[in-house]
Amino acid sequence: MLRRFGSIVLLSLFALQLGTESHMLRAADKKPVEPGAVDKNAPEEFTTTKSGLKYRVRRKGTGQKPAPQDTVSVHYKGWLDNGKEFDSSYGRGESIEFPLRGVIAGWTEGMQLVGKGGMIELEIPHELGYGEKGTSGIPGKSTLHFLVELLEVTEGPKPLTPGAVDKDAPKEFSKTASGLKYRILRKSDGVKPKVSNTVTVHYKGTLDDGSQFDSSYERGQPASFPLGRVIPGWTEGMQLVGKGGMVELEIPFGLAYGEEGRPPVIPPKATLHFIVELIEVK
Repeated sequence: MLRRFGSIVLLSLFALQLGTESHMLRAADKKPVEPGAVDKNAPEEFTTTKSGLKYRVRRKGTGQKPAPQDTVSVHYKGWLDNGKEFDSSYGRGESIEFPLRGVIAGWTEGMQLVGKGGMIELEIPHELGYGEKGTSGIPGKSTLHFLVELLEVTEGPKPLTPGAVDKDAPKEFSKTASGLKYRILRKSDGVKPKVSNTVTVHYKGTLDDGSQFDSSYERGQPASFPLGRVIPGWTEGMQLVGKGGMVELEIPFGLAYGEEGRPPVIPPKATLHFIVELIEVK
């Protein structure tokens, strides 16, 4: 939802840890390592999931499989269709740790298919990778190939469910002059935020087809952000509810991510639907 920094679900896998100078200096002191052993009976064929992700387990792991809210430690290497390697923790000689919900969709899904101690090969279509535009070093519409060893799983906060809705909450939406639609699902006499405030919220966001693209409830942790630094529909909508209240927003693309959207997660000209609970105003 963040206008300048991008939504949590849009974080680049490689921006999480690899881009900092301190990490680069540490990695420079390490020696490259080789991937571990592959099972003798590992399948040669890939399995395809409903999302289009292709995978094959190269070494079965007997340990815990991660859940979406968990943090994982891995060794990996990634390459393009032409065989060109674009990143490798093996080459740096240092594993990487990241929250599973903070990476591209193909990784979030794929890493849940292998247990701790295992190794998996992923073939990620661009829709689950970096979309039509790509990112630094990754051309648009690129299929990404990864070999990943799951070293450690750290359990994250358990998913939560939204709070109660008022029995007399309106069924119909109200519409503002900007085109934003909203309805107050839980009234509150608490302070209403202004553009200059920072708010702490729980929320979930869906598209017109009902598919969910982000949820602080599932991460088990609320999100805080300056109200003046998010999409206009959020800036306007959150000023309509008081602390402790809940609001449902229907945000037209002109008040969200515009005609281009934020592929692969937010399609072009997408109307965004949010349920938001306002926890704190600062």
